Amino acid sequence: MDAMTKMWISLIGIGLMALAAFLISFARYKTKGVVKFVLSLLAFMFLIVGGILGFMSIA
Repeated sequence: MDAMTKMWISLIGIGLMALAAFLISFARYKTKGVVKFVLSLLAFMFLIVGGILGFMSIA
């Protein structure tokens, strides 16, 4: 994989992790019930995908 592709993959991973942090904060402080659960689950998925992309950019 060339350097530019690694850069874009890592930036997407960082963006997904930042979005996950925002979503979990929003879910905790502004929502309740099922919406809170769905947003938290979505944030967790973003965090996992962002971590995988981060590891891909290292290799």
